[in-house]
Amino acid sequence: MVTAAYSYLASSTLDDGLTLQTSGGPAAHPRFFTGFLTDPGAAATGLLAVAEVARTRYFRPLPPASLDPVVTAGADRLRFESFSGCCGVYARMDVLPGGLDGEIVAHGTTNVDVNLPLQRALGRVGRADPMHVAVGPDDLTVTTFDGPLVERKVPLPSRWLRGFAEAQVLTSRFDPRAEIGVADARLLINRLPVTDRAVLWAVPAGRGLRLTSRPAPGAVCLPGAGRLTALKPFLRYATALRVYGPPVTAGSGPVASTWELSTPSLRLSLTLSPEPQRGFSGEGAVLESLAGDEVSDDADLISALLSWDPTIDVDGLATAAGLPAGRVRDALTQLGTAGRVGYDVAEAGYFHRTLPYAADAVERMNPRLRGARSLVEAGAVTVGGEVSAVASGAETYHVRHAAQSCTCPWWAKHRGERGPCKHALAVRMVRSGETAGAELDEVTA
Repeated sequence: MVTAAYSYLASSTLDDGLTLQTSGGPAAHPRFFTGFLTDPGAAATGLLAVAEVARTRYFRPLPPASLDPVVTAGADRLRFESFSGCCGVYARMDVLPGGLDGEIVAHGTTNVDVNLPLQRALGRVGRADPMHVAVGPDDLTVTTFDGPLVERKVPLPSRWLRGFAEAQVLTSRFDPRAEIGVADARLLINRLPVTDRAVLWAVPAGRGLRLTSRPAPGAVCLPGAGRLTALKPFLRYATALRVYGPPVTAGSGPVASTWELSTPSLRLSLTLSPEPQRGFSGEGAVLESLAGDEVSDDADLISALLSWDPTIDVDGLATAAGLPAGRVRDALTQLGTAGRVGYDVAEAGYFHRTLPYAADAVERMNPRLRGARSLVEAGAVTVGGEVSAVASGAETYHVRHAAQSCTCPWWAKHRGERGPCKHALAVRMVRSGETAGAELDEVTA
């Protein structure tokens, strides 16, 4: 397991109030944002929901191990993010421009521990109570009627980093599927069984959503309905529920989905992995984007062109970089593996995040990608017209190019639902290299 280590400017203290202390920066008290939140009750409830997800294991429950939402100050908003202990639920609260009464003077990311005293204080914030927030690289300070509340952070799990990257790729394939009013949303969410781990499907029906056991065109997957429990307290503030997911057919298997409650100034969303026992960190959605020879160089170029706009304009980056939009998206996936990019389904756009990891370190966390590179370096791939052979250990496996299927046990078990196997990745790498070489020969001829 890879973790990030931090140092602290001072110890946390509990006297008249709780003083939250996180990792330090070059200044004594640097700040990205200082100001009030205009919808304090909803913001406090949303932050508690994000922290609740971080402390919960929805599959094989264990005592909570982490309560460390990641906080990002963007050009015009704040984002609070977390993953569940099983990494199967991704939570995010976006405080939109209308929710901030203050100035974002710099951009950056930190992660903070929402411990019990802070939880209690947030739980006492009412609709009209003042809530002041200061975010910086060294701390998040929340000031309520209880006084300033601050707490020391702990290392960010490397599994979260993999989860951020996988969730970014999966949600970038989502479209809005339904929107219902809060009254219908309350009826739907409050009647969901808390312990249900079945895979259900939500189909638009009149003003609401009807749950079925089978997929249908236009449906949204609801895998493990009990994982939406963290949304319930926010219902008293929300004005609408929106759901997002990829296209499905009558024969589709379980897929991820996003469930979002919103107010005019806040959005609280939960993204669910395709099944309760599946964590985002093992989905493999990033692997194909990371397999190309040019992706690292493209990522360096795109990184230099990025600015801290509210959303990242893929077409604008493609024009500035002189690259096709597909290669820009692959480069953003590479940056996402270093925690630098996320995806907002509500605005159908990428956003900035800065975590203390390097992309090459994250690649080492993906064993299939590492295994594929080893196969290529060992010359284990024999490319054919429609089928390629890959020598792996004492076995030789065959990869069909059109279907991207393989005869290995991994493919037999997952049937492509958790990304490509290392043999299919190795074939893709070799064929991509041969295509690039042929194009170069054509240009120089």
